Amino acid sequence: MEWALPDPYVIDILVERASIDAYGHVNNSEYLRWVEQISWAHSEALGLSIERYRELDRAMAVHRHELDYLAPAFAGDELALATWIVECDGRFTLTRRFQLKRREDGKTLLNARTRFACIALSSGRPKRLPDEYQKIYGAVLVIEDS
Repeated sequence: MEWALPDPYVIDILVERASIDAYGHVNNSEYLRWVEQISWAHSEALGLSIERYRELDRAMAVHRHELDYLAPAFAGDELALATWIVECDGRFTLTRRFQLKRREDGKTLLNARTRFACIALSSGRPKRLPDEYQKIYGAVLVIEDS
């Protein structure tokens, strides 16, 4: 499958009947749930689980979501959702990019971006990215072409 950027982290999604809304296609809220699901899966694959976040008293909290819905998905569709870390300022923020494709025809259904801000879990206040976050997330940073 061709992706917008190289070396994505990818998860497979089978669209369940429960994801379908009154219009007969996947409800918009499901796309956002999948974006969150892959973000955690990728972080965990890199060694940054929720347990590690708690140990470091740091978390990456959503600051902004941008979701561009390009085409609908339907019950039974087999999808592939990719993510990349495309920005990490080394201080407070991290940005992920996402692309959702239908496996059958390779059609892109969704492009999305999420900007995260680093916070202390204990207070909810902004805090600098721990060195460990900078090292791990920075190692997989993919630079987007302008």
